[in-house]
Amino acid sequence: MYEYRLMNDTSPRFELSVFIPAIFITGLIGLGFVFASDFMTSVTAKARAMVTTNWGWLYLLFGLFALIYCLWLSLGRFSDVKFGAPDEAPEFSTPHWVSMMFTAGIGAGLVTWAFGEPIYYIQSPPMGIEPLSDKAYEWAHMYPLIHWGLLPWAFYAVAAVPIAYGLFVLKQPYLRISEACDAALPKRGKSRLKTIIDIFIILGIVAGTTTSLGIGVPLLSALVTELTGVEDNFVMKFLILAVLVLIFGVSIFRGLKRGIQMLADINMALAGLLLFILLFVGPTLFILNISVNSLGLMLDNFFRIILWTDPVTGSTFPLDWTVFYWAWWWAFAAFVGLFVARISRGRTIRQVVLGTILWGSLGTIGYLAIAGGYALHLQKTGVLDLTQILAQDDLYGLTAKIAGHLPFGKLSLTFFLIVCLIFYATTMDSAAYIAASVCSKEIKLDQDPVLSLRIIWVGILFLMTLGTVISDSLDTVMSITVIGSLPLLPIVMLMCVSLNRQLTQNVKT
Repeated sequence: MYEYRLMNDTSPRFELSVFIPAIFITGLIGLGFVFASDFMTSVTAKARAMVTTNWGWLYLLFGLFALIYCLWLSLGRFSDVKFGAPDEAPEFSTPHWVSMMFTAGIGAGLVTWAFGEPIYYIQSPPMGIEPLSDKAYEWAHMYPLIHWGLLPWAFYAVAAVPIAYGLFVLKQPYLRISEACDAALPKRGKSRLKTIIDIFIILGIVAGTTTSLGIGVPLLSALVTELTGVEDNFVMKFLILAVLVLIFGVSIFRGLKRGIQMLADINMALAGLLLFILLFVGPTLFILNISVNSLGLMLDNFFRIILWTDPVTGSTFPLDWTVFYWAWWWAFAAFVGLFVARISRGRTIRQVVLGTILWGSLGTIGYLAIAGGYALHLQKTGVLDLTQILAQDDLYGLTAKIAGHLPFGKLSLTFFLIVCLIFYATTMDSAAYIAASVCSKEIKLDQDPVLSLRIIWVGILFLMTLGTVISDSLDTVMSITVIGSLPLLPIVMLMCVSLNRQLTQNVKT
C-alpha cells in the first residue's frame, strides 16, 4: 500500500491509495459544478430521484435499526466497556465534549432550517392535512423535532462506538471507519476493501459538508444583505466563503484542543444566548405551549412518522423530507462518528451512546422548538406573511427576513449572523480535520493530521461549495448528500457486525 511521509519523520504519514482517488473524484465533481453547472444540476437531480424512489424505504428501516441498536449498546452487557484504561478519566470535560459534538454534528444546518422548515410544512403538510389549517401549524412545529431529534444522533452514535473501540481499546493507529469494519471483512482482499471503504467515507464526508456549506453561504449572504442593504450577488457569496476559510485558517494552526474546541465553546454560548432572547423576549407563552403540544404529538406518532412511505396516495413528502434528512445524517454519520470517537477517550459505551443521543437531541429539539415557534407566531399573527416571502424568495431570504424581526432589531440580526458564521466555520474545520485523518496512516492520538493535508481538504470543500453557489439551486445542494449517502448504508452494517464480533471475543462477562 502506497504511503508518503510529509514534513518530518515524526509527522503522520498520508496514504496515497486513499488520498489520490478521493481527491481526484471530489476535485472532478467540484470542477464539474464550477464549469458545467447546468449539466451537473441535471445529473444530480436524476440521481437523487433514483435513490429516493428505489431506496427510500431502506433509509427509513435503517433509521429504526439505528435507534434499536443504540438501545442495545447502552443497556446491554457491553455498555460498561470503557474507551481507554479502566481508571482513565475522559479526555474532554462534558461541556467541551458536548459543544464540539453539537457544532460538528448538526449545528450548521440547524441555523439554516430552524426558522424556515415549519413554513414549508404549513403550506404542504403531511398526512393529508389541510394546508394552513390549525392542525397544519401543530404538525409543522412537531415534524422538525423528529427530523433533527433522536434518530440523527443515533446515527452518529452507531458510527462513533466501533471507531472509538478500535482507537482506544484495540489501539489501532488509524482514525478510519475501514478499521472499524475489520472483523467483518474477509481475509482475502481485505486491504483493497478497506481502501474502497475509506474512499467512500471521504466522499460521504464531502457530500454532507458540501450540503451544509452550500446552504450556509447563501444564507449568510442573505443575512448580510438584510443587515446592510448591500446587493446579494455572487461576489458577496464568494467573499463570505473566503471569510469561512480565513476563520478556518486561524483555527487550523491551533489544532483540535485549542482550535475546534475554542470555536465550539464560543458558538454554544452564543447560540444559548440567542435562544434565551427568542424565548424570553419573544412570544414566550406561545412558544412554551406549542412546544409542549409538539412533544405530545411526537410521542403519539413517532413510529408512524419514521416509517411512513405514503404508498397509497403516493405523495412525495416522505421522500422530499424524511428520506432526505436520513440520507443527510447518514452522510454526516461518517464524519461525525469519526469526530465523536476521537473526542470520547475515557468514556464508556453507555456514556457515549446516551450522551450523544440525549445531549444532542436536547440541543436540537430545544433550538427548533423555540425558533420554529417564533417563526410560526410571526405567520399566525400576521406580523410577517412568511408563506408569501417564501413564494417570492427562497429559504435564505425567508430566514433573513425572520432574523430581521428578532427582538432588538439589527443588534440581534448581527448576533445571529455571527452565530451562523462560526457554526459553518466549525463545520468546515471539523470536516477537513477528519478527512485529513482518514487519509493519514499511523496517526497518534495526541497528533493532529498534517497541516498541508487539512489545507488541501479545505480547498476541496471550498471548490465544491463554490460549485453549488454557482448552481444556485437548493435542490442541487440537497441532492449531493442523498447521492453520497447510499454507499454508506452497507458500510454501517459492516461496522456493527465487526463491533459485535470484537466485543464478543474480547470482553469477558
